[in-house]
Amino acid sequence: MEQEYAILCEEFPVAECALNFNTPFQLLVATVLSAQTTDKRVNSVTPELFSQYPCPEHMAHANQTSIEEIIHPVGFYHAKSRHLIGLSQMLLDDFQGQVPQDMDELVKLPGVGRKTANVVLGNAFNIPGFPVDTHVTRVTGRLRWRHDWRSTHPDPVAIEHEICQYFPPEDWTDLSHRLIFHGRTTCHARKPDCSHCPLAASCPSAELFLGAPVDADTVPVYSSGQLLTNYPHD
Repeated sequence: MEQEYAILCEEFPVAECALNFNTPFQLLVATVLSAQTTDKRVNSVTPELFSQYPCPEHMAHANQTSIEEIIHPVGFYHAKSRHLIGLSQMLLDDFQGQVPQDMDELVKLPGVGRKTANVVLGNAFNIPGFPVDTHVTRVTGRLRWRHDWRSTHPDPVAIEHEICQYFPPEDWTDLSHRLIFHGRTTCHARKPDCSHCPLAASCPSAELFLGAPVDADTVPVYSSGQLLTNYPHD
């Protein structure tokens, strides 16, 4: 597991949040919007959203329809707009307008679960957190990093707790980023690109997708994020 993560560090030397934000509040909002959509789509709507509602004071008194018109492209905009107004009001009422730096307090906010809270803690406050999304779930399962890898409905909280046992807290946030990046670029849901995966030689799932044993001599080699050896798809 440590060796595979070391390879991911080579593959993705820069691990950072893909959502654009300037304040903890903006990251909280962007992460709530990111449910069931892409970070790229969220980043396409947040400039206008944050220009009109940059802080809880503005968003708490916003007209829901106005927010819906801005965030419409991210989907589920009715529920998400309610969550944004509700969490802004709760920040003003219960937290003096500040985003709390505590898991138990964060998950009290409308639309905020453990994944969102971990994103905010790790990226806004540098407090160790391990967000578990669909990419993290998929990649850790295929690599057999967790005991429930056979489960068709794995529990994200159980995944978080188990994986965090294997890595020091200072690695948790970047570990999540790198697993997500790997899931997006290579370990795709329907058709993973195992023939170009730097983890193929040790991944127990690679042979299943490739239909043949993995030849370690043809595994891509990375150094400081640069692909040193590239093999043709066919």
